[in-house]
Amino acid sequence: VQLQASGGGLVEPGGSLRLSCVASGFVFSIASMGWYRQAPGKQRELVADISRGVTNYADSVKGRFTVSRDIGAATRHLYLEMSSLKPEDTAVYYCNARDLGGNNDWGQGTQVTVSS
Repeated sequence: VQLQASGGGLVEPGGSLRLSCVASGFVFSIASMGWYRQAPGKQRELVADISRGVTNYADSVKGRFTVSRDIGAATRHLYLEMSSLKPEDTAVYYCNARDLGGNNDWGQGTQVTVSS
């Protein structure tokens, strides 16, 4: 599965951004998709994921971020609507796809910077 993420950028605190990810290739193997992020000097962490329509969020983003997906004939789209952004949301955001065997595919990452 190939993943291509987009939508990052620079935004002021309190602002909003929408990340998008498109999955192509053997998309029928995908069991779940999600967004992870990695800030400088920190480990990569789960932001939100969705599996069979059930969503899961990190406590730090609950109520501010919304993950959603679209299922196409040969692609899968994943979105992350981010609002009320905080400086601590600054990180590289990665799109993830996982199959039933637990194998992960990753997108290239998109930078989100929250700063005034």
